[in-house]
Amino acid sequence: MADLAAPADREPDARGAYLALTRRRRLYSGLTLLIFVVLMASGFAVADGRNAGSFVDGWRNMLDFPADVVAEAWEKRAEMPALLWRYVPALIETLNIAALASLLGFFGGLGLSLVSTQGLAPFPRLIPVFRRIMDVLRALPEIVVALVLIFIMGSGPVPAMIAIALHTAGALGKLYSEVNENADLKPVEGLQSVGASWGQRMAYGVIPQVAPNYLSYGLLRFEINIRASAILGFVGAGGIGYELRNSMTFGLGKFDEAAAIFVMLFLTIVVVDQLSSQLRNRLTQGREIAP
Repeated sequence: MADLAAPADREPDARGAYLALTRRRRLYSGLTLLIFVVLMASGFAVADGRNAGSFVDGWRNMLDFPADVVAEAWEKRAEMPALLWRYVPALIETLNIAALASLLGFFGGLGLSLVSTQGLAPFPRLIPVFRRIMDVLRALPEIVVALVLIFIMGSGPVPAMIAIALHTAGALGKLYSEVNENADLKPVEGLQSVGASWGQRMAYGVIPQVAPNYLSYGLLRFEINIRASAILGFVGAGGIGYELRNSMTFGLGKFDEAAAIFVMLFLTIVVVDQLSSQLRNRLTQGREIAP
């Protein structure tokens, strides 16, 4: 009889423990949310106090610049086709920066991923070293590296290309190493049994398995690098971003040029995004998905 009554006695205790656990979780969640709100409010207050103008007083003027750009572009809309054609060379320079940086970053990330993956690395003890290198490359913002290189090498597209390539190598190396961990090691072991070198094992046993994912991530990174190369133009790295900075610096009278550059960037990013998305879907799924 005591054994039969035991489960009935335990049921209220289990229910009470569950309710107590639920209350504690709600309390912890509420405290976490409260801390987050307090930190956000204090951070905003500090930033607003150090800003040149108060956000509370100046937020009404946030749409003044876009309104001026749109108004001047509409007033000079007949000149828009000529402006678009005028900035095509700068856009091509931006695309070249992004493409070359993506290519260099692709090969750099490929090499770093292979030497930092368990079961594939030729020097297993150095895996943490190569992973920390990738962490450093990802942690350094492109604009900081570009500013340092511009100080050393002077203004131009080369510092931007190097800065984007370094960041791309760190980002792709991390992604590729995770892809490599899912590769089947049986082909690698088979090649090793017949005396294949490490490079041959990687080239014929691993890369063919993961090539679609490699290319998919590479195309995605190319999209990101187009935006990054345009942003780096603001610090003197050339390309369409440099022209946009000049047109915005001159202010009224040049806003039609800024509008033309905005239109070019928007159309370029949309086209590249759609094309790379279709290519990625073909590589990873073997079929095309309509945008």
